[in-house]
Amino acid sequence: MLSYLLFIATVGGIYGLLALSLNLIWGGAGMVNLGLAGFFAVGAYASALLTTSGGAPILGGWAIALVAGGAAGLIVTLSTTRLREDYLAIVTLGFAEVVRLVAANEIWLTRGTDGISGIPGPWKAALGQNFNTVYFAIVVVLLGLVFVMMRRIDRSPYGRVLRAIREDAQVAQVAGKPVLRFKAEAFALSAAIAGLAGALYGHFTSYIAPDLFLPLITVYIFLAVASGGTGRPAGALLGAY
Repeated sequence: MLSYLLFIATVGGIYGLLALSLNLIWGGAGMVNLGLAGFFAVGAYASALLTTSGGAPILGGWAIALVAGGAAGLIVTLSTTRLREDYLAIVTLGFAEVVRLVAANEIWLTRGTDGISGIPGPWKAALGQNFNTVYFAIVVVLLGLVFVMMRRIDRSPYGRVLRAIREDAQVAQVAGKPVLRFKAEAFALSAAIAGLAGALYGHFTSYIAPDLFLPLITVYIFLAVASGGTGRPAGALLGAY
């Protein structure tokens, strides 16, 4: 029973990271990201491939997941600079499906629908039955750090600019704010957090496959953020759990 509760709490923490990620751009900058599952998958696969095929340490996998997620977010944002906000949602949804289809079909890279198994967990062999407890603690620490960062952003001048862009990007631009730069930075940071969440998920379950990154994940996280109150980091975290 305890093992089951720890599993649920850990997955809840990973979903909490996704909720904070979405809350930053949707609740902060007003940008709708329907491709959250795609960035989640990018981080999971980047870390899994680096640690299994590349033999890199787990911390290195988590770091590359952050970088890969952020880079993917930056590419998506910059490729939609001339599109209206509703088209950004369509592009991100398409991005998530492209990532999933690539993962399912590029067997030489991702092992296709068989997925990647044997993803190492930190000290898993040595910890034995205590692995779930230790991993939950790791997720809570990382979740706490991201939560504090989101609160600091929310209360900072940077966060106020994001909210101004959410309310009226044209007015913010007239006021001298570089709207595109703020949007790109916020989206990249959000995608990086989603990538980290994917890496944490992969190293916890030891297995990932394309079917685990369906668009339904994005729906869940939108429900979590909406139920907790859009634009409130604490509400997003509570909604995820």
